[in-house]
Order: sequence, then C-alpha cells, then structure tokens
Amino acid sequence: MSRRMNKRRTAAGRHTNGNKQIGSARKAASKPSQRNSRREERGAVQRPDIKQYIVQEPGELLAFLIASAANTGRNTLKSMLARGQITVNGSVVKVYNYPLQPGQAVAISKERIIEEEPMIGLAILHEDEDIIVVKKDAGLLSIASSKENELTAYRQLTAHVRNRDASARIFVVHRLDRDTSGVMMFAKSEHVQQTLQNSWKDMVDERTYIALVDGLVKKDKGTIKSWLKESSTLKMYASPYPNDGLLAITHYRTIQSSRDFTLLEVQLETGRKNQIRVHMEEIGHPVAGDKKYGSKSKAIGRLGLHASVLAFVHPVSGERMRFEVPAPKSFLAPFRESHPTK
Repeated sequence: MSRRMNKRRTAAGRHTNGNKQIGSARKAASKPSQRNSRREERGAVQRPDIKQYIVQEPGELLAFLIASAANTGRNTLKSMLARGQITVNGSVVKVYNYPLQPGQAVAISKERIIEEEPMIGLAILHEDEDIIVVKKDAGLLSIASSKENELTAYRQLTAHVRNRDASARIFVVHRLDRDTSGVMMFAKSEHVQQTLQNSWKDMVDERTYIALVDGLVKKDKGTIKSWLKESSTLKMYASPYPNDGLLAITHYRTIQSSRDFTLLEVQLETGRKNQIRVHMEEIGHPVAGDKKYGSKSKAIGRLGLHASVLAFVHPVSGERMRFEVPAPKSFLAPFRESHPTK
C-alpha cells in the first residue's frame, strides 16, 4: 500500500503496532522514506508549495535563507518572514536573526502559513489519511450539543483538518460521555466511518476502561449481563426482563480497593450507551461522582471513568493498532485518604 502515514503522538499516549498487516504495505511504505532521505542529503525537500532546507551549522535565519534560497532576493525573503511564510521545525518564525542549530528544518512556503490554535482538552495521538485517534479530557463534549457554539472534540478536529484542506471533514465513529476522559477515534471519510461502524465488533478487539466506584466491591472479578433500555427522561436502565432491550455485557476486575472505594479495570463486550455507568449502579457500586446513576460521592471532583485502551484493526491498511492512555492520578487519591484493603 503506497499511501503515506502521518502519525502524531503525545507523551500521555502510547501507541503500539501489532503484527496484522495486509499484503506488501510494509515494503511499499519504505520507498517514499528512502527517497525523502536522499532529498534531505541534498539539502532540500521539494513539495509543490514548500521548499525545506536542513540546517548544517549554527547561524542566523535570514543569512541561512539567503544562502539556501539562491534564486530568491534578500528583500523578498524579508517580506516572506514578515508575512509568516517561514517556519523552523514547523513553527512560524518572523525574526531575521533567529538562531539556528544543526538538524533544524527551515521551510519556505509560497503562501502565508496559518498556525493552528492549540486544542483545548484534546490531544492527537495518531493521524493518517483515514483516521484520527485522540485523548479527550473530562469536561469536553465529543460532538455537538443543542448549544451551537459549545466547544467539542468534533469541532476542534474539523478545524484542524480544514487548515490543510478547506473541504475536509470529520466523521463520528463512537462517543465518550462529556465527563469521561480517554482514547477515542474519528474517521476522515464517510466510507471509513461506515466500515468501522458496520464491522465494529470484528475490528475493535480491546476496549478497556478504568472505573473508580463507590464502596468496596467484594468480588475480585465478575461479569455483568443485562438488557438496557432508555427511559422517557433519556436515562438508561437495566430491564428486569430477559431480552427486553439491548443486550449489554461488561467484565471487570479489581485493581485496588478500600472500605470506601474500588478501582476497577473494565472491559466492554458490547458498547451500549452509558453501559458501564448503568452496570455499576446495578451491582450497587455506582461510578464515583455519577449523580445521575446513584453516586453520592465527590471524591475526585469529576466522573470516575476513563477510557484507557482502544485497540483495533486499521480500516484501510489492516494493521493492528493499540493506543493506551493511563488513568489520571486523581483516580488514586481516594486510596491515600482511606484504609486500603488491597
């Protein structure tokens, strides 16, 4: 497969590639990389709208530009600096005497470069031509609400892709509740969205959450199975009757516990709306801070639910991908303040 992948990660997220790969994707991917290496050795990476030069020795930016872009006049280069058409390692620089160090990449763009505003409550873990995987903070909506101007992950990612292509779009694959943090994925085309949603059970092989729940869960591990329905007030609940609603299956194991709280690793076999929150209430241990589903604690000032792992087969390349974001340290705070049992 010849398409080039542009991967971005944050220190908070960890990405590992599995062994599932289709055809000759690995070999094909290596060819563009080798060509780019040879270009860099000659000093410049050429693109239709950008020329890039690698700094070989310390110096100042304007002097480097004059020496490197021999066909561009000094005054033109100064104007380009002023208009924000010069970047150093991807950041716009307008200072003539900006100090350069060997290894830095200086790029000259034909057009003014529009710098992205930093995302709020959101960090990109991985991006390629088909998908974007992100780390979402608690408090940020995944997609639009009734308030048109409210900040969402969807809106920020749409702005992100449109910085490069005004017609680009983002497509929702799944959601995290506003007060749930962790890993989630968006598609960059309707075709990829449909592929993921139609084959979700086959393509996604690991969805792990960390849940801080009220009280001491006595069983070290267990499985909760029930049929979920939605009330007229949009609250999900477990039906007392078999086959009455959508089947939901949740597996859990204890990580740490005290008399007042238990930290659980939770794995979803199905992905129903509010599934973990309903199931924890069902066993008498609601998620900490989840007033809607019966919690009376405010131990960490937020909902005690975090999507820690998402692993799936890439919808186009066939590569297995796994992303893990550790739970916030605040999830351990209640155990420092009470008497642990484990």
